[in-house]
Amino acid sequence: MQDNYSLAKCEQYGRRLASRLCQQHFGFQPDATLDGPALLKFTPIRQLNLLMVRQLLGRWQHEAQQLRSPYFNFEAEAVRTALTQFMNVLSRHIRLDRAALEPLLAQAAADTLLLAADPALAFERLLLPAASADADEPVPVAELRDALRYLDQDKEYYQSFVDSLPTSNAPLSRDFLVQRFALYEAKHTKAVDAMPRLVAAFSALLPLTEADLWDDGPATPTPAPASPPTPTPAPAPAPAAAVPAPEPAPVAPPTPPTPAAESSTAPPTEEEPSPTSAVPLYEKLKATQPAAAAPLASTLRHSAQGGAPLAERSAPKVGSLREAISINQRFSFINELFNGENMEYHAAIQHLDSLPTADAAMAYVRQELANSHDWSRKEEHVGKLLKLIERKFAGA
Repeated sequence: MQDNYSLAKCEQYGRRLASRLCQQHFGFQPDATLDGPALLKFTPIRQLNLLMVRQLLGRWQHEAQQLRSPYFNFEAEAVRTALTQFMNVLSRHIRLDRAALEPLLAQAAADTLLLAADPALAFERLLLPAASADADEPVPVAELRDALRYLDQDKEYYQSFVDSLPTSNAPLSRDFLVQRFALYEAKHTKAVDAMPRLVAAFSALLPLTEADLWDDGPATPTPAPASPPTPTPAPAPAPAAAVPAPEPAPVAPPTPPTPAAESSTAPPTEEEPSPTSAVPLYEKLKATQPAAAAPLASTLRHSAQGGAPLAERSAPKVGSLREAISINQRFSFINELFNGENMEYHAAIQHLDSLPTADAAMAYVRQELANSHDWSRKEEHVGKLLKLIERKFAGA
């Protein structure tokens, strides 16, 4: 493998990540299911989501082949038309529970890492169609172009290779394509350098370093698994600093909405922000109206002091915003408050977790985040973030 990355360790990390994300999503709603739109937004790593969809396509095509029988004429025009319509309708009604999703997610994570670790093997697995009984069956170039739609990471690299193939419509043998790609990779070894960026994106979901994936790296990743061991301090006190970082969101609000539902209609499935303030939140957050700065400042200071509204809600205190925010809330915050910028979200939450007081956290929200991201009409999502900040500093 390029840079001596271990495929086995990529697969091991994929299984650990799948277990953790599924526990976060299904822990409070074990009977929940995901549809197609929710699957495309299940993680902030678009490539991982696309490869889950790609696996579903393969299963979908396999199911279509299983319908064939020697007793019926499946080549009849009416049968082919009806079968195509049926499969198209079926493809729009995806339903995945945890048992179905977790292996897809684990494989997609390993394949995403494979794209950066070993482009040649990734080409064979992800762009070439699955080898049939006839290993020499030629591959139409159109199938390679169609497979590109499931690539987001370094797509231009693979697109350039497909564009370099002969322009005739004649299918090409698998051996020819594999050898041709090996020559292409030898001339473009510097074109693929996605691993550092990819490791950073994955680490935001479950800690990971490049050394964890090396052949001669640690036998098991340094970070604790999804179910971390009990920390060494006695569990009697629960100060904020004693909450272990890798713990899978134990205080996340129950029954979070699916990512698709929250990002589209956004029904208020969780508690609304404190009703004590009669002024709409968007009026407080408008950066373009100086008069709004004072009401916002006073509102945030009141929230950080843990007054009556917090006591009335009786919500448990949280030790870390990063761990208290459920996976569905995280995606909602990223899309609605940070315009889809995953890294900006993680940087903001990390900074909020590092601040020592509620006043400092509220000032950061008011002076930095609300203005730079234009939260003037994001009152529902801002309210949820403010409530989490209140819980973090409750009793402090």
